[in-house]
Amino acid sequence: MVDGEGTPETSRRRHVLRLALLAAGLAVLFYLTAIERVIDVNAVRELVRSTGPFAPLTYVLVSSVLGALLVPGPLLAGGSGFLFGPVLGTFVTLGATVGSAVLTGFAGRRAGRGSARALLGPDRADRVDGLIVRAGLWAVVGQRFVPGINDALASYAFGAFGVPLWQLAVGAFIGSAPKAFAYTALGSTLGEFSLPLLITAIVVWSMTAVAGAFAAHRGWRAWRNGR
Repeated sequence: MVDGEGTPETSRRRHVLRLALLAAGLAVLFYLTAIERVIDVNAVRELVRSTGPFAPLTYVLVSSVLGALLVPGPLLAGGSGFLFGPVLGTFVTLGATVGSAVLTGFAGRRAGRGSARALLGPDRADRVDGLIVRAGLWAVVGQRFVPGINDALASYAFGAFGVPLWQLAVGAFIGSAPKAFAYTALGSTLGEFSLPLLITAIVVWSMTAVAGAFAAHRGWRAWRNGR
């Protein structure tokens, strides 16, 4: 039997297709920016440098957009450290991280929220909403600690599942602080080498990665055991 126009099965297929197209678009974007490096980060740095005293604010705005386009965060943070040093650069990196989280979360919400709820169904969607209310902020914080997960892609997914923008912003700020310092400090050593700063950055990054991996393992076991 062929489903008619507007039947539940047709609607479901439409939502699946919409989410599949969103995922495919993000995959292509990730390939172009993270693998092929079609955006010249060095040229961006020079453009930012040319804005003089407004360079930190310019970098926050530009880096927020580039992060939303899936340019790797470590490259952007390293550029911030190279331009502004480890202290100011860390705050610039965090500002850009928050901006990127808001942009990606908003885009994910607009593009996939309706389809995600439709595929989950009313009951499961309500349970997800309740879980977000209770633990959405800390889910964002925890994700930022886990190594190997692209933060922008995760924020697109969080947005699609309805995580509020304020939770994404606050969670990104809290959860990204250690890595923001580590990558920014590493970038700053390219301009003015400092062995103590380099060692500190590596230690902070390593501790963050270990904590994130441990938290992810605990979360996976709890989910698998139904706790």
